[in-house]
Amino acid sequence: MVTAAIKATAYCLNYASELGLHYGTTTYQERKAHPESPFLASLAGAVRPFDAICQYAPHLAYIGAIDTNALEALPRPHLDNPVAQAQRFGEFGEIMPEDEFLGLLDICDVFDLVWLEKGFAASVRPALESHPLLGPEQLKRLGQGREATAITEEVNQRHALPLYYHGAVVGCCRPGHDVDENLSAHVLLENLASKAGAVLALLHLIKNAGMKPDDIDFVVDCSEEAVGDINQRGGGNMAKAIAEIAGCGNASGFDLRAFCAAPVAAIITSASMVACGARKNVAVVSGGSIPKLYMNAREHVKKNVPPMENVLGCFALLLTPDDGTLPVIRLDALGKHTVAAGASPQAVTTALVWEPLQAAGLKFADVDKYAPELHDPEVTVPAGAGNVPEANFKMIAALAVMKGQGEKAAIPDFVRQHGVPGFAPTQGHIPSGVPFLGHAAKAISNGTMQRAMIIGKGSLFLGRLTNLADGASFMVEAPKPAQGSVSRQDVEAVILEVLGDLASRLKG
Repeated sequence: MVTAAIKATAYCLNYASELGLHYGTTTYQERKAHPESPFLASLAGAVRPFDAICQYAPHLAYIGAIDTNALEALPRPHLDNPVAQAQRFGEFGEIMPEDEFLGLLDICDVFDLVWLEKGFAASVRPALESHPLLGPEQLKRLGQGREATAITEEVNQRHALPLYYHGAVVGCCRPGHDVDENLSAHVLLENLASKAGAVLALLHLIKNAGMKPDDIDFVVDCSEEAVGDINQRGGGNMAKAIAEIAGCGNASGFDLRAFCAAPVAAIITSASMVACGARKNVAVVSGGSIPKLYMNAREHVKKNVPPMENVLGCFALLLTPDDGTLPVIRLDALGKHTVAAGASPQAVTTALVWEPLQAAGLKFADVDKYAPELHDPEVTVPAGAGNVPEANFKMIAALAVMKGQGEKAAIPDFVRQHGVPGFAPTQGHIPSGVPFLGHAAKAISNGTMQRAMIIGKGSLFLGRLTNLADGASFMVEAPKPAQGSVSRQDVEAVILEVLGDLASRLKG
């Protein structure tokens, strides 16, 4: 069995309410077409503050402040039942407030694209200096700021995008070229935000792994943003740019794009590199997507539901060689959505769940938890998209019945036993299974779980090149001791037996 180990995970959220109000796709297009829109006015008045974000149970599950079992036990809806005490930091990562995130944007900018106003830069500096993971190498990149008049001139005359905090302009993002739309301020802001979120997650990953930045030798980015200019749109390399700011001087890297299936595809690719010995310590990282902020806000406002799509989700995972102690990714039983598979729910589930189970000689019930698209249903249900995780679990349970491994009447029990509550922000690629990997690895290490399946799906038809969908899956499970190896308990037992025998001989 070919495997690679999961050494550490990290998950962070960046509160980006005002970035979403101005540059999320739904709000940006509405502002362009109808600047006096009642929808925009209503949305601005319904924005939830940072403390409320840190009391929202699904967010706390994402950063590891509570586990998914605790989340499932909490009263719902979570919007009406906030956790008593706001928590910024969790076992996996943190929820960063928006002023600090704007400062992090400046730290991650190497082309003088982000200008912060002097007073704002001075106000955010102490918070960033007190951050537990930002060191001198990062902090020296935070600028002293610019005069407000200079920022106004960039916005009014040079197509820069204003950056807001508490409704006031506190900076801008400048374009990287006069005519190349691929280097427009809007595109660059999206790229910088994704980069900054991934940097934060990578810093948490390094800390969680107990390693140094130089220990990372390869980085794979699987975000949704395309980096490049007019001559090579989407050429990359976001991964290497992230490694640079995080101080990973020994790392190289590349980007992998596959819409929402990209994180799972990136993990499989990275695990393969580790398993074959090509790379040793590979970090899979992703930042969030500004276009997805307030994506469903129109329906939320219409139904008087608090708009919650105001966080950028990001994560980082560290893959290392299998040492017989860490949770492992199996590479001998991968799911893949082939060209000929078809796009019906049954066809997708067969390709991504049934076929890898067959390859591994396992039954549906042998997987403790399935983790497909883990969208937070309190965001998707009011938007008309339904409870996405529950729909996936029901499809898996129904397929188990079709394959003779369950009863139709037991489908609800299967969903309860093998499902995971949705808790991920609607950031496209972020929900597709990977948010559960941190919880699964922890449970496997603690001995409370044997196996989980992570499932990612992608919408290739969005690119207008094919009508095909996409998907991939893998299983993470408890490690198996290397052949010929013995456990510590076995060694201790042998030592005690030898000592006992020796003591008997001495008495004789």
